[in-house]
Amino acid sequence: MAESRDDDPLWGLIRLGSLHTPMAVRVAATLRLVDHIKDGATGPRELAERTGTNPDALARLIRHLVAVGVLAEPERGRLAPTAMGEVLADDHPAAQRAWHDLGEIVARADVGFTRLLDAVRTGRPTYADVYGRPFYDDLAAEPRLRESFESLMACDQHVAYDAPTAAYDWSGVRHVCDVGGGTGGFVAAVARAAPHVTATIVELPGTAQVAREHLAAEGLAERCDVVEGDFFAPLPCKADVMLLSFVLLNWPDEDAARILARCADSLEPGGRILVYERDDLAENAGNERFTELDLRMLVFLGGRLRTRDEWAGLAARAGLAVESVRRLPNPTIPFDLSLIVLAPAEEVS
Repeated sequence: MAESRDDDPLWGLIRLGSLHTPMAVRVAATLRLVDHIKDGATGPRELAERTGTNPDALARLIRHLVAVGVLAEPERGRLAPTAMGEVLADDHPAAQRAWHDLGEIVARADVGFTRLLDAVRTGRPTYADVYGRPFYDDLAAEPRLRESFESLMACDQHVAYDAPTAAYDWSGVRHVCDVGGGTGGFVAAVARAAPHVTATIVELPGTAQVAREHLAAEGLAERCDVVEGDFFAPLPCKADVMLLSFVLLNWPDEDAARILARCADSLEPGGRILVYERDDLAENAGNERFTELDLRMLVFLGGRLRTRDEWAGLAARAGLAVESVRRLPNPTIPFDLSLIVLAPAEEVS
């Protein structure tokens, strides 16, 4: 029986430092191995035929996936997904197969981590070093990538925004503007919860059209408008509440402060800015989930996650102050998010 090295610090460091397991998981996701196994192709040769891959090379990949616990081999030559492997099924509610598929935008962008040293030395993203264009320029130039991004960002959006919507009092709100509102998930949740509220989404042209179609399908087109615009320019609407959902983490502080300032300029008297993102107390920000997403923002876009104190500093740069923060569970991701309410600084005691 082979000696276990799971508790060996050297072996632990080797596993942490390897690239082969993360890439093996991404290849498994890209080839849809779990779906093929569940569909009856339970042997390596059958899987090679289904996926158009080299039988010997695929068998070696599968052997590693069994070794790391993604797949199991209950009988020789017969494969099955483990509980972990089931998460890579295309119909799993966490949608991790698509997030790990090398043909989709997030796993494609993860390749930028091969240039992490450059990002750490310069403080700049490395996506363009790998693909020749910055992240959002690539989305604009390649409709397939933009569609992939919209699909991943909209995953389970029919429930993803229920918690932040329920956490805010909409009774005195007449109009909401969702800046960089994607395909309309947050606006739709607000409109369902507060039938007296009207809304505007500000988005780039391609995504704006998808948002119009989504809102129309939800029966909300008469109450919810979609306007093409750039959140670094003066915004095309005034509102009682400005929404920023998963926007500011994409940008370094200087740019994020500019976006906040544009939102502040568009507030009606007494209005508020709601930021829905990850935050944490400084002493808790060393956890793996916070730091992993923070590094992704650095490598993909030059953005960052922010601690509670950093949110306060960023708000102050735009003449705002943090009025309240509420931590909220999110059913679609394995960590909590926060609803951060910002107000003009002079209105917060």
